[in-house]
Amino acid sequence: MQDEIKTEEIIKDIFQRGKECFIPQYKPRSRHMDMVKLTSAEEISSLPLTSWNIHQPCDDDVREEALSAGGLDLILMPGLGFDKSGNRLGRGKGYYDIYLERCMHHPKGKPYTIALAFKEQICDSVPVAENDIQIDEILYEDS
Repeated sequence: MQDEIKTEEIIKDIFQRGKECFIPQYKPRSRHMDMVKLTSAEEISSLPLTSWNIHQPCDDDVREEALSAGGLDLILMPGLGFDKSGNRLGRGKGYYDIYLERCMHHPKGKPYTIALAFKEQICDSVPVAENDIQIDEILYEDS
């Protein structure tokens, strides 16, 4: 989204290193999200935009889902705000927390989670609920 760290260069690097990359695919009018396989770094810009201006495959574009395969090693976590204890303020739907809960039931377990943030997004504390899952690491510019 416009107020989040751009990940295009990270995605290019993933493919240059011969790694697999999965991107979120949200289901409309639900709280369900899958992580589906991306075939190339260039493919993202050709995918349709959601109402949130996020490029993702359309509903009838069937792709490999990470939890149906080998699971995930790492998830780059979006958010509006973060605190140094690993709490994350999302956009209120719970997509990532619900997905991480599903990951915990996969044989590989929960992937390592990193938030990419602007320093302005780092707060003393963010409100959390019982079902919020802490992130493992926050990367931000500290000047």
